[in-house]
Amino acid sequence: MFGAELAIPSRQLLYYSTTTITTRWSNPILSPHPSSVFTGISSPLQIGLCRAAAAGKVIEEDVSKQKKTNAFEIESLTSWLLEQQRVGNLDAELTIVINSISLACKQIASLLQTANISKLTGSQGTINIQGENQAKLDVIANEVFCNCLRSTGLTGIIASEEEEAPIAVEETYSGNYTVVFDPIDGSSNIDTSLTTGSIFGIYDSSNNKLGVAESEQEPEESNSTPATLRKLDEKKQKTIVSVCQPGRNLLAAGYCMYSSSVVFVLSLGKGVFSFTLDPMYGEFILTQKNIQIPKSAATPSGAKRYSARYIGCLVGEIHRTLLYGGIYGNPSNIKSKKGNLRLLYECAPMSYLVEQAGGKGSNGYQRILDIVPEEVHQRVPIFIGSPEEVAKLEKYLA
Repeated sequence: MFGAELAIPSRQLLYYSTTTITTRWSNPILSPHPSSVFTGISSPLQIGLCRAAAAGKVIEEDVSKQKKTNAFEIESLTSWLLEQQRVGNLDAELTIVINSISLACKQIASLLQTANISKLTGSQGTINIQGENQAKLDVIANEVFCNCLRSTGLTGIIASEEEEAPIAVEETYSGNYTVVFDPIDGSSNIDTSLTTGSIFGIYDSSNNKLGVAESEQEPEESNSTPATLRKLDEKKQKTIVSVCQPGRNLLAAGYCMYSSSVVFVLSLGKGVFSFTLDPMYGEFILTQKNIQIPKSAATPSGAKRYSARYIGCLVGEIHRTLLYGGIYGNPSNIKSKKGNLRLLYECAPMSYLVEQAGGKGSNGYQRILDIVPEEVHQRVPIFIGSPEEVAKLEKYLA
């Protein structure tokens, strides 16, 4: 009976009484091992359903394992930003602005890689507002950043280390964001093909913290406005004040390091994430999540043996400190009594990132992110890195 096709309606097979069947099936698909014993199964169909269900479970488990260990599954900066937008960590406009910055960084990375071939090394023959000689790529990278940010139609004010004053983008003056940046940090390293980087910070342009008059009242009548600003017309005041915000007001900050690989590090105020440029795809790929800086520079043995390093590029210094711990310092000195590094373009964005990673940024006496800039190109001393190391330094300076 069981060697041939059964003429029993399928709906009846599920209602057959439970029996013990010992037989050899002729159907190779449904057939179990010869002479197998099945208890509690009354038909070939039921046996087939059980075997199919078991096989399906195995396949499902295999697919699940493959999903967890899929080496080809990648997450780009763009897809990561869209996910952050979906969960409410940023809006669509800020996503576009950050994407435009990443595009600028890709262009600068390409220019740096071919700088010697394209004769882009050496000095431009000009001096910036800081009194520093400008490298050719300082000027070009500044234009790249400005063009990418203008093209978004969402950036109202642009402030660069290479520009004398902040730029109000006229066609989008009502844009929501103020972007401050150092287009190439460590530009003296370009001619020797050493580490360089770009630093940026993004503020809300409407976040007016200095009390500049927003009405038709004459700027001179506002006692809360700094004297240096009262000399400017209202439009210029608004531009300056939108830029001169303390670092604690930052919406996002990051840097791009141009070295053996191109690394884009970003924080939206909820941790620090690192993306590496894949030259095959031309995309920044997520490579490190929620970076946490070591609390101290202790060695595995517990002994603290300090050694000094100097890369000549703040981006390179901070990147290494984020990963391995320690402390980076650039104090005031006889030549630079107020310090060497710019508060807006370098110290505030980097302190924001380091704090998001669990570290600390200080001028020796005060938290960097609490310092309200008095001028656009203000310089400050900075000590930044592992929280225990910075706290120890502050005790020495107190």
